[in-house]
Amino acid sequence: MSDPTYQFTRAITRRPAASVVNGLRAEDIGTPDLEQMLKDHAHYVATLKSTGAEVIELPPLDDFADALFVEDTALCLPQGAVLMRPGAPSRMGEVAEMAPTLRSVYAEIREISGPGHIEGGDILVTGREILVGRSARTDAEGVKELAAIVGDWGHKLREVFTPPGVLHFKTDCSLLDGETILSTERLDASGCFQGYRVIHTAPGEEACANTIRFNDLVLMPAGFSRTAEILDKAGFSVVEINNSECAKLDGGMSCLSLRF
Repeated sequence: MSDPTYQFTRAITRRPAASVVNGLRAEDIGTPDLEQMLKDHAHYVATLKSTGAEVIELPPLDDFADALFVEDTALCLPQGAVLMRPGAPSRMGEVAEMAPTLRSVYAEIREISGPGHIEGGDILVTGREILVGRSARTDAEGVKELAAIVGDWGHKLREVFTPPGVLHFKTDCSLLDGETILSTERLDASGCFQGYRVIHTAPGEEACANTIRFNDLVLMPAGFSRTAEILDKAGFSVVEINNSECAKLDGGMSCLSLRF
């Protein structure tokens, strides 16, 4: 029996646009190198395809510098997709650009109508529930509206809180299988993962907490050897992908795809 939390047949990605150099960032640590980002993005897409999944590759959107981070636009579940309502005003238009693609692959589409806001980077779907982290981009009204939608589909949603200074809930955690979570120690200390098997990122390697389990592979940012070794010893097949340029825009492995 397949596990829809990490076993997928499809993914949606979007190529970075030249305007990505103007993308949002919490702290300016340098301008992204578009050429390097395109190489890394191609490696990411090829890795998804290597599992046998179909990858729908969307063209760049010059009008939306952050549009390569497609995860924030929607939540994809077996029952249907939910169009998000981003908390960053400059990203609101990305949802309308993603909607036609999702309507082509899903029979049922719901949407967050507001006034609340919610982004996909704050949503972690596990084998037992949907965890949603309140953050600067996701507010109480957005969480409440999503809870009503997914409740209709039989899902239990639990609201948790993203640590101060952390952009998205999944900046500090990711799903390794239906019951196992990779997390920073600071996020796990909140108690939000009680009852789960939790693997901590190595000290000083908190920046690699955002990985994705995609079929038999775990895609993680390159350069975090101790955490990669921890995951390898735990029995996971790790593929390291350079994330130096996306990291300049607070982006990680999960941000770059919608998976279903």
